[in-house]
Amino acid sequence: MRRKEREVTDYNKMIEILKSCDCCRIGLVDGKGAYIVPMNFGYEDNNGKLTLYFHGATEGKKIDLINNQPEISFETDTKHELVTSDTACGHSYLYQSIMGRGQVKIVADRDTKIKGLNQIMHHYTGKSDYEFNENVLERTAVIKLAVTEWSCKEH
Repeated sequence: MRRKEREVTDYNKMIEILKSCDCCRIGLVDGKGAYIVPMNFGYEDNNGKLTLYFHGATEGKKIDLINNQPEISFETDTKHELVTSDTACGHSYLYQSIMGRGQVKIVADRDTKIKGLNQIMHHYTGKSDYEFNENVLERTAVIKLAVTEWSCKEH
């Protein structure tokens, strides 16, 4: 990271920043370059190991790309605020952002799908004991991203 004074390295603060984010973009690679998809997400912090969960349709370009690449990137950000000035170059923008990568897979077993969906719901509602209709579970892909590296920055 070029601006070390803006780097956040305290794990607990990184988790707090992640909690305040409402959209996570996953970065995939297709034959033409980067393919970036904004997603709703949930996460699990298990003794310093971060796992992200996403959901979507069971077919389509995103699923095809995930099935063909074991590692993907992600990015999320929050706390956006313009800092104004009398001059154009004096303006700045405050933010907090997280970037990283990890091992990705489409979840196959029912219990892990439900766990992932409940993590997503918990992120947005604070509640994680939802029940899911079996037909909906069959039509829903749950994507699990075991984070292998991530960094956090704030300005």
